[in-house]
Order: sequence, then C-alpha cells, then structure tokens
Amino acid sequence: MADLPPPPSGTTPPPPDRAASMQPAGGMANGPLGKPRSSGLVILLTIVTFGIWTIVWSYQNGEELKQRTEQGLGGVAYLFITLLISPVTMFLMAGEVEQLYRTAGKEPPITTIWGLWFMLPIIGNFIWYFRIQGALNAYWTSNGSIQKAGL
Repeated sequence: MADLPPPPSGTTPPPPDRAASMQPAGGMANGPLGKPRSSGLVILLTIVTFGIWTIVWSYQNGEELKQRTEQGLGGVAYLFITLLISPVTMFLMAGEVEQLYRTAGKEPPITTIWGLWFMLPIIGNFIWYFRIQGALNAYWTSNGSIQKAGL
C-alpha cells in the first residue's frame, strides 16, 4: 500500500456548522408542509364532539407547525395546554402562525393578539378558528401543499 501525502496545510475546510445547515438562507422554514383543513368542518366537528375535536385539532396543527419550523411547542404540548387552559392555546398558536409567516418574509394575516377573541363567548371562538385555520391553509397552499382541505 502506498502512503498518501497529507493534505496541504490551510486547505482543509472547517467542519460544517450544524445549526446553520438546518435552516436555509433567510431563516425560512424547511420542514414538511402541513395539511390544509376545512374551517367549516373543524367547527362542525367541534360542535358535534362537544369540544373534544379542538384537542385533536390543536395537536395536529401544533405538530405540523413544529415540524415545519423546527421550533415551537409541538402537538403534545398543545394537547395538554388545550386540555388544561384552552385560552392559552389561542395566544400560543396565533403567535406561532405569526412567526411562521414572518420567517418566510411574509406579512402575517393574524398576530398573537388574536388570542383575545376567547373573551367574546362562542362567536369569538368561531372567528378565531376561522382566521387561524384560514391563515394556516393559505400558508400551506402558497408553499406548495396540494392536499385538499379535509381533516
């Protein structure tokens, strides 16, 4: 076996920075896209299941947001927060959706302050769900998600 000469000094590239390689330039999210969901169907299932669907919905959307941005709470955290203190979910999810848009360099259609809709009984919740789901659907489809709105 022939011995290979060592590489010339000063030409060895530095090891890649793991944190920098996880996010593309500009800080855009690079995880999988979420699934658009029908706002009306979400509301209908919430009514039919006496609010239980909100827990499932929070889990699904929280998990999709975390997978897309590699940040945030994730589905399990949203599940427990929705079970224990659901109004907090309204602020947290609105904040994560706002950050999702800002990271992509877009103006968010909603902000964290949208969580205040919980103060208006019943109709406030409907407005919040329609706006949050609409913002998520718009983001997913504008970035290439072609799944039909469903559950």
